[in-house]
Amino acid sequence: MQNQHGSSHDSHGASHSGGGHDGHERPQDDPRESLWYRCYIPEIIRGLKVTMKHILFRPRFTVKYPEEKYNCPGFEGSAPGYHGEHRLKKDEQGRIKCVACLMCQTVCPAKCIEIEGGEDEKGAKYPVKFEINMLRCIYCGFCEEACPKDAIELTTKYYQVSTSREEKIYGKERLLNN
Repeated sequence: MQNQHGSSHDSHGASHSGGGHDGHERPQDDPRESLWYRCYIPEIIRGLKVTMKHILFRPRFTVKYPEEKYNCPGFEGSAPGYHGEHRLKKDEQGRIKCVACLMCQTVCPAKCIEIEGGEDEKGAKYPVKFEINMLRCIYCGFCEEACPKDAIELTTKYYQVSTSREEKIYGKERLLNN
């Protein structure tokens, strides 16, 4: 390709660029060439201004747990859809609703539920052993959705403090009293 003087851009392009890589060179008096600018001082100052604005003029939302409990907007002090500790439900006669069908154990992606079923003298099934390893649980709520008898639910209780691993394996009695 030739320009109006008859020379091509390829052979003449290097002399036009003035030594720059892309054909654009900053003038010598450009403020971006100063040591002040190259050490990122203006950017550091802008960042500190933003930080100070957040520290000084925004409300704090720190909660001094466990003296103060955080109440999320929603139901029972927690956000809608929040999955907390598990609870086994009882029916009107005070019997456990669970019939040891193993649906919650089967659907659990973390494999944290262990159930052993038994039968009473009338032939009704009930769980002899019902344990949930809370250290493995991912609080997905699949167990609650899979239960045909609505026997298990995830509560809104979120303060689960323990001092040993054994305390985080919830047995049938703990789940009934949760």
